[in-house]
Amino acid sequence: MPTVDMIATGRNIKDIMKGKGMTAKDIQAVFGFNTPQAIFKWFRGDTIPTVDNLVILANIFDVKMDDIVVVNK
Repeated sequence: MPTVDMIATGRNIKDIMKGKGMTAKDIQAVFGFNTPQAIFKWFRGDTIPTVDNLVILANIFDVKMDDIVVVNK
């Protein structure tokens, strides 16, 4: 069964964000989070964004969700 590689996905989110010239503060503002802690948890692979949040990330990064999520097959 395919599984989501949470650590690689987190690294991917961080890399795409940096490649787009964005910061964790920018992402925090888009989502309206009070603190950037959730975003840093994504970066570390402690958690992954919900599907709704992945849709938003894909939109602000101008990529497909498949470009964000790393799947082990």
